[in-house]
Amino acid sequence: MLLIAVVFGLNVQVYAQDSESRDTLLETYRETAEKVNDLVHTKLEVKFDYGKRYLYGKEWITLKPHFYSTDSLRLDAKGMDIKNVSLIEGLRLIPLKYDYDGKQLAVRLGRKFNQTEKYTVFVDYTAKPDEFKVKGSAAITDAKGLYFINPDGKDKDKPVQIWTQGETESASVWFPTIDRPNQKSTAEIGMTVPSKYVSLSNGRLVSQKNNTDGTRTDTWKMDLPHSPYLFMMAVGDFKIYRDKWRDKEVNYYLEPAYAPYAKQIFGLTPEMIEFFSKKLGIDFPWNKYSQIVVRDYVSGAMENTTATLHGDYVQSTDRELLDENRGENVISHELFHQWFGDYVTAESWSNITVNESFADFSEALWQEYKHGKDAGDAHGYKAMETYLNSEESFSKDLVRFHYREREDMFDQVSYQKGGRILNMLRNYLGEDAFFRGLNLYLKQNAFKNGEAHQLRLALEEVSGKDLNWFFNQWYFRSGHPVLKIDYKWNEDSRTQQVIIQQEQAGEPFILPLAIDVYSGGKKERHAVWVRNKTDTLNFAVAVKPDLVNVDADKVILAQKTDNKPLAQLVYQYFNAPLYADRLESIDACIEKQQQDPGARNVILAALKDKFDGLRIKAINSLDLSDPAIKAGAVPVLLDLSENDPKTLVRAAAIGAIASLKDPSNRALFDESLKSRSYAIQAAALLGVTLINPPDAFNLAKGLQNDSKGELTKAIVTVYALNGGAEQLNYISEAYDKAPPQSKVEMIPAYINILSGINDSKIVNPRINDFKSLAVKYKKYGVDEFVVPLFEGIQQRKQSQLQNAGPEVKEELNQQISVIIASIKELKTAN
Repeated sequence: MLLIAVVFGLNVQVYAQDSESRDTLLETYRETAEKVNDLVHTKLEVKFDYGKRYLYGKEWITLKPHFYSTDSLRLDAKGMDIKNVSLIEGLRLIPLKYDYDGKQLAVRLGRKFNQTEKYTVFVDYTAKPDEFKVKGSAAITDAKGLYFINPDGKDKDKPVQIWTQGETESASVWFPTIDRPNQKSTAEIGMTVPSKYVSLSNGRLVSQKNNTDGTRTDTWKMDLPHSPYLFMMAVGDFKIYRDKWRDKEVNYYLEPAYAPYAKQIFGLTPEMIEFFSKKLGIDFPWNKYSQIVVRDYVSGAMENTTATLHGDYVQSTDRELLDENRGENVISHELFHQWFGDYVTAESWSNITVNESFADFSEALWQEYKHGKDAGDAHGYKAMETYLNSEESFSKDLVRFHYREREDMFDQVSYQKGGRILNMLRNYLGEDAFFRGLNLYLKQNAFKNGEAHQLRLALEEVSGKDLNWFFNQWYFRSGHPVLKIDYKWNEDSRTQQVIIQQEQAGEPFILPLAIDVYSGGKKERHAVWVRNKTDTLNFAVAVKPDLVNVDADKVILAQKTDNKPLAQLVYQYFNAPLYADRLESIDACIEKQQQDPGARNVILAALKDKFDGLRIKAINSLDLSDPAIKAGAVPVLLDLSENDPKTLVRAAAIGAIASLKDPSNRALFDESLKSRSYAIQAAALLGVTLINPPDAFNLAKGLQNDSKGELTKAIVTVYALNGGAEQLNYISEAYDKAPPQSKVEMIPAYINILSGINDSKIVNPRINDFKSLAVKYKKYGVDEFVVPLFEGIQQRKQSQLQNAGPEVKEELNQQISVIIASIKELKTAN
């Protein structure tokens, strides 16, 4: 599963609970589910009642005792009406006694079955997901398992769909099962659906039967075992783009409006399958791979076996795809799960790292392969920063048997930290040993369950190395190294000293490090081990080094204060080869670009860096108020704005040029407004705004009918500066459709417009919307961002009272009351 992070400075989401329940829940040991019975095969026949939002199901579930003989069966069955529970004996149904508490079905089998006996239980039931009350979590916002989207068709802007979400244990809302990750079952799912719709489920579509009532029954068969949370169904008006990998079908299901762009959105999938198959030494293990995009999805995406489900954020038009393919990383993430998560599944949620850490790791692995080492390193570095910005994650082990809710395991530790840990392991063992170890782990546990110890043993067997020390500190311990690095040069002894201190609380980490010493035009690598709170390392060097590069492979997960001189950091940009080397140099030089010629040279050189992400960073860090920097940068910016192959670099360059507010650049802006890139158009429109606001306003009106993403935000800004009530419909619609990050970015402009609106029916609901958003994302400091904006509109409304008539005064006072109450709530919210 991929979680879509909201980035407001921090990348974490938490759920508030009272402290007493927290302590109680955290004290509970989350044991691996005991196996009394094993799932063998699950056969379902289901049909849907769109009006009631019900599923009518018949199930034949085949099981066998795991080891000990048993005369009972306990199934998870949440919020259902149970009509019949019977044992299948030949062609007969033998009614069974059972107890049902609304969550679990306790069945008495009538006799004991031993380990060698399979038995089949028939259940006739009705699933009522909308009537089953269960709270979601930060990771998965709802947990009712089965979702009817716009079932009555009243929302003309939203398709009618049905889809399921099983992880963590919500499959049992739509079919009775042993809803635990350490269970696996083959399956056959027959869905009776309106004939106008298509369906998707796990495995092969083995038959389709047209019925006389305008429906069709589609039967999907899954011949290989997988866990219940990976079972899926989807029904709706989807267009299918048929692709292939070798001799296996690879299909993409999208809404009709986005079907023309299916190949552009998902077209890298066959290449990804080939790459991962070769890298792991195990060909894609399933008989097909489909991907489907649905509305109102409750998380980011879900790796259902052979049938990944994506939220609609991956749907893009060809114009949006010019700027970026938002789905590429999630596509690789969910695909890698088909090996790590589906083929071999975490035996418990405590060990979710063997699913999610690998999927996170795969994103950087794919980026490295497809787009180059800089792209892979950049992705991994950003993931590490995401973890390091989530301070509450520092106290959590990667494998942990104490947590409040299952979904709490889906966090920055299991994802980003875990992915970085795997990359460290890859670096330590070497490419061949690491991937041969993964191959062995997958083969040993194929179609079964795995945990961290099995991963360690497989890697040890291949490499011959003891890895207990690594797993003990990274998998079964919380936190990370906090490193302070200092340097001393002894001219008399020609010795370079490096002092590495670990400042984190608790025991030191054991860190194998590469240290590169650049001296006399040569680079010498030293492999060292850091084991203590303070390690002092001495290197004999003929002449004083130009650079000492600690963690030269840039793989260690750590907070680092590296006290090397600025001159060394300047040298590092031009001589050390990696993305993080250059990034560290740029970061160090940003504040010194006015005072230090070397720092200035780094920033100017980085405008032409080989990696587009660093070009953008350099552009955005330019201090164009400095004449020397402006003189060196503007010619480069003009060239980038027209000729860079990456539209986002061109947009950033146009934005930097726009900040000069120079009317002579109008021709550049006008030409850029003709671009098909929304990002470039947005930057150009804001450039016109800074030199001729009325022109920008008219241009915005001409652009608004085909605007998305950055262009939408730019138009909202222009309207906020120069528009009025007549622009409210556009702004309101843009805000409602925007993701949370963009919503926050739009609030200042939206409030500026609302400042001139007297109608409380328009103003007050939006103030409440902004407040709710700020409360929801308080963790990111959104409340602190919104409060000054509220105080500003409060002052403007109060000043308007002076010249207002009685009716307007009443409206303004209502608005002021709502604003004041919202400010108070945000300031006092826990």
